[in-house]
Amino acid sequence: MSTASAAARLPVVVVPVFNALAALDACLDALDRTLPAGTRVHLADDASTDPRVPELLAAWAGRSRLAVRLVRRPRNLGFPANCNAAFAETGDADLVLLNTDTVPAGDWLARLAACAAHDPRIASATPWSNHGEIVSFPHFVMQNPMPEDAEALAAAAARLLPRYPVLPTAVGFCMFLRRAALDAVGGFDDATFGRGYGEENDWCLRAEAHGWRHVLCDDAYVAHLGHASFAATGAAPGGENLRRLNGRWPGYNERVARFILDDPLRGDRARLAEALAMLAAEGPQGDLFR
Repeated sequence: MSTASAAARLPVVVVPVFNALAALDACLDALDRTLPAGTRVHLADDASTDPRVPELLAAWAGRSRLAVRLVRRPRNLGFPANCNAAFAETGDADLVLLNTDTVPAGDWLARLAACAAHDPRIASATPWSNHGEIVSFPHFVMQNPMPEDAEALAAAAARLLPRYPVLPTAVGFCMFLRRAALDAVGGFDDATFGRGYGEENDWCLRAEAHGWRHVLCDDAYVAHLGHASFAATGAAPGGENLRRLNGRWPGYNERVARFILDDPLRGDRARLAEALAMLAAEGPQGDLFR
């Protein structure tokens, strides 16, 4: 298969943008490093107020070997509505929604696509990350520091025979979204969740109620700085949006708490740690985490 045809079969990478210049620059650089030429990338600039951001986006789109579409909103919509607009702008393609404060590594997109192809009822798939709540590694539900070598972690994950364990919800820093699931249940509820936080959890619960599944793509890794993509908006986790989420889904907190207490991913983290140790034993990798 040619590089162009392989890229055409991959999901569209949708990157919602609002300010966060330094994180955005690192993310775009990682996309160039990790994606095959011609991969479709949709940049949705939600009327960034930092004038350097549209300049950076235009310059990168002009020189990238990827198939980049750049859309700038005439006014700020907020994260959920900006995502919904991007969903509509990408036609009937499957998507990977990627925050600007991430640094993808390895062949992460192809592995998310393979995970989704494993079961047509998978609505969402989330990779491992240092800062990914229930998919965090090495420490569960902790904000592990950014790895010194994300590529080494991706290489270790790629050695695993994937199991694709079920999650109660995707984690929004990087999530595959199946178009058929979006068509079935609609996009994010921007009317309820406004500026953002909680919209992806609500979407996952709605999809699950219609028979869809959410899984960990346990052979892929994406590093995550955390919160940089939302910092300039003034939005914060929890608060009113968490109250609204629990008002709509009364058992949600208890379910996630039970998942954390039971920790069904304990064995999967151990497998990844073993693969990482084997990789390190084969040659000097340096400190993987700062």
